[in-house]
Parts: sequence; structure tokens; C-alpha cells
Amino acid sequence: MSEQRHVTIVMIEDDDGHARLIERNIRRAGISNEIRHFADGASALHYLENDNTGPALNGPALVLLDLNLPDMSGIDILARVKSNDRLKRTPVVVLTTTDDKVEIQRCYDLGCNVYITKPVNYESFADAIRQLGLFLSVIQVPEVEGNG
Repeated sequence: MSEQRHVTIVMIEDDDGHARLIERNIRRAGISNEIRHFADGASALHYLENDNTGPALNGPALVLLDLNLPDMSGIDILARVKSNDRLKRTPVVVLTTTDDKVEIQRCYDLGCNVYITKPVNYESFADAIRQLGLFLSVIQVPEVEGNG
């Protein structure tokens, strides 16, 4: 018996105005998935890695990640997500004001899927999210061990 896994969007963004704009444009793109918003890296990592309802224990997610957070670097969060065996396949979209080519390359080297510079061109942002949505809708989510 195959069950459809729910994909949660995890948004890690400390600016409430940007967070509302991002969410509005996700909805405008026709995506209705749950969005869990975190304003700091520590609580986001706790949810991603440990929370009983988080992606590490309960299936796939899409992470929207700002690099400039009050408590830690988004680069560190990206590295932790991609080095975690249960999270490493999680698509990560970096949304940040940093357009430094070295920083962009570093994010791709660490495994980010899409890097978008703010202010965001929301048409291309919506397209990128739609493409990831199509990707997420066709990937096979492995059964949780013990449910065989």
C-alpha cells in the first residue's frame, strides 16, 4: 500500500517582510504545501534534525534558506543539512542578498539546488519553485524502515 508523503517547505528567513513576500509568491505559484517559518538557524536546525514532526524523521522537505541570519551562517546550516544522512537529499534554495561569486560557488559546492539573489525576481523564483515541485512530485520517497 503506497501512501503519498507530504512535503513541507521550511523557510529560514529572519526578515518578516521578506518571509511574507516569499510565502505570497509561493502561493501565487500555485503551491499549497505547509510552510514552516523559522527566523533563526538554531530552531530551524532543531526542527530539521530532531523534531518528531521534522523532515529527518517524517519525510522530505524543501528548504528556503537565507544566508544572513542573526545567530549563525546559512552556509553552516546548508553544510549541516547536506552532511546529515537523512537530510542530504533535501532540496535547498538559497535566497539571499549576497551576490559574491565565491559565496555562490561555495553554496553550490555544498549542495544547494538553486541560488537566488534578493531582491528576488519573483517570476524566476516561482518558476524555480514550480520546477522543484515537479521534481518532488515524481521522486520516490523510501519507505520508513520497519514498515515492510
